Amino acid sequence: MNKLAWILALVASSSAWAQGDAEAGKVKVVTCNACHGVSGKAIMPEYPNLAAQHPGYLQKQLNDYKLAVTTSGEQGRNHAVMGGMAVGLSDQDMADLAAHFSKLPPIDGTTPEAVVETGQNLYRFGDPERGVTACIACHGPRGNGTSLSGFPKISGQNAEYIESQLNMFRSNERANDMNAMMRALSVKLTDQEIKDVSQYVGGLH
Repeated sequence: MNKLAWILALVASSSAWAQGDAEAGKVKVVTCNACHGVSGKAIMPEYPNLAAQHPGYLQKQLNDYKLAVTTSGEQGRNHAVMGGMAVGLSDQDMADLAAHFSKLPPIDGTTPEAVVETGQNLYRFGDPERGVTACIACHGPRGNGTSLSGFPKISGQNAEYIESQLNMFRSNERANDMNAMMRALSVKLTDQEIKDVSQYVGGLH
């Protein structure tokens, strides 16, 4: 796919999502708050922070959770809890919830001093010799991702959650990434590299 066709495909994909109403989402979000917090900061580090996340990305994840349930796990994103939460949501519900979380103030995180050098090198430069693409290429210098492309904001995210997702991509347990990019990347990373970069992104702002 050439660059122009790729951009057009991204635009078409992003415009396919329903327009969300953040105020309506505020009413619908009560159940979500039990795990993801009133402020969008997860109550446990194993859960993702959702505050200030791109709405299109959140909609896609909710849709993929629902898709996994309706296709008996053959498509989408499998998750026992989130599948049950998402299966009853309409497209508008998903859009409203996504709009609500996207409007919340971003979460500030930290990077442990011990992983600054290794995590930063991997994030900024990758490892060309092993074909490891730099994280910055998609998620940006501050880890904010881009709404149009569908790349999520990962700055301020919980290290435990990032680590678990990279491991799931590596094992193919999670397979809803665009063009299998995260699976192709994570399979080349060592356990220690996954830990280091997962902790590093928390402090990006």
